[in-house]
Amino acid sequence: MSPSLTKIGALTAVLAGSMGLTGCATKGFVREQVATVNQRVDALDAKLQTTDGTAQQALAEARSASGQSQQNSQRLDQLNGRVDGVEQRMQEAQRKRARN
Repeated sequence: MSPSLTKIGALTAVLAGSMGLTGCATKGFVREQVATVNQRVDALDAKLQTTDGTAQQALAEARSASGQSQQNSQRLDQLNGRVDGVEQRMQEAQRKRARN
């Protein structure tokens, strides 16, 4: 044999051997790996659902508090008007007393 054919034959043997050794993943291995990932995804999904529920509840409470705050603000505005009226009447009464 010529030296180049020997080198090509040896190279072919090495390549064929390395291809045979690497192989493909078995179905069982893939299923095992996917199952592990699925468990992690399921756990994260459960946490996400819990977090979303908490966020929705907090949003509802914030909206309720905002509505209550607006009502309180309106009541304060009404009371301020009444207090201003009472103060004006008191000042008028004091002025009348001072004149007499």
